[in-house]
Amino acid sequence: MQDGRCMELENVSEKILIYGAQSIALGVCCAVESLFPEKKILGFLVSERKGNPEILHRLPVLEISDCEGELWSRKIEKDEVTILIGTPETAHPEIIRVLERHGFVRYVCVDWKLEESMMEQYYIQNQKFPSLHALKCSYPDEVSVQDSLRVFLIKSHKDSELKEKWIGENWMHTMQAGASQTNLRIAEYADNTGDNISAKNSNYCELTALYWIWKNLLNHQEEPDKYYGMFQYRRLLHIAHNDAVRLLENRPDVVLPFPTVHEPDIRGHHTRYLREEDWNAMMQALEELHPDYTETFQRVLRQPYLYNYNILAAKAEVLKEYCAWLFPILERTEELSSPKGWERDDRYIGYLGENLLTLYFMYHADRLCIVHTGRVMRV
Repeated sequence: MQDGRCMELENVSEKILIYGAQSIALGVCCAVESLFPEKKILGFLVSERKGNPEILHRLPVLEISDCEGELWSRKIEKDEVTILIGTPETAHPEIIRVLERHGFVRYVCVDWKLEESMMEQYYIQNQKFPSLHALKCSYPDEVSVQDSLRVFLIKSHKDSELKEKWIGENWMHTMQAGASQTNLRIAEYADNTGDNISAKNSNYCELTALYWIWKNLLNHQEEPDKYYGMFQYRRLLHIAHNDAVRLLENRPDVVLPFPTVHEPDIRGHHTRYLREEDWNAMMQALEELHPDYTETFQRVLRQPYLYNYNILAAKAEVLKEYCAWLFPILERTEELSSPKGWERDDRYIGYLGENLLTLYFMYHADRLCIVHTGRVMRV
């Protein structure tokens, strides 16, 4: 059974090409194969080969300039093919111009709503990563959640303006990360007050805000079942009011984004964004501080699912435990790095955080009740 957004894909042509060759495109491919087995995916399209694989999911990755010849060799006309654009939404306008310039007129932009719908149905069908939206919701809609849920939307003075104005829920508050680096104030809260590591923002990214939440709120929280969370300025968990009501009624431990899919496994993610020396420093820190996690990490790294963006919402006690585990590992990684973490400015700690978040919650998947939702990608 498909939901409304997925149903849109039933009406596209039987032959499909997917524009993109990274995690979004791969997820789209896996979902289409699983949910619409009657469709034939011909391959992936990219603007240029550099930085992309030649084969993905056993399918060819074609440069757009070579695609016409490939279709001609298969006796396929362009108007028989629908292009599913599986890239970050900021790239969609330019990709549409490229497609139209090459004579493709049938295309579907996979925005965050369609991606969420596809991945949710894909994971339901494969009995993986339970959905927040599937939880029962018998409480009335007018139930107030403001006192039970407190999520911080992390902003930076370096953020570019959004194209569309957006109004958050009343349980969402803005926090400025890296506030120690500027006198400009752009949010309700700033991460340079109280116990903080705001000065490390250039490497820790949004994690300086998570540190502030941990030290200044969670360590003084007397309601362990109250939910706290952290979203990014452009990347948020999709939690509508009725989803927040579901949280209060069902009390899962944590909400995470549906994971992105990687091939052959998630090791390629960190090799793309991190130096091997920094990865090894983190692995040494993990071995020193939590050797019981290292064997599990090797198993986690060999599977295809990654929790991106360091965004989550969790019960106060669960988030507190996670932070108490995470930040000593990152601090020790800084000490072991060369150059040291405090001597550089390249976001590497933030990227390591995504991998450690994936490890922690997959390690505790049997102990914790984890549900998932889509990620809103604001442009």
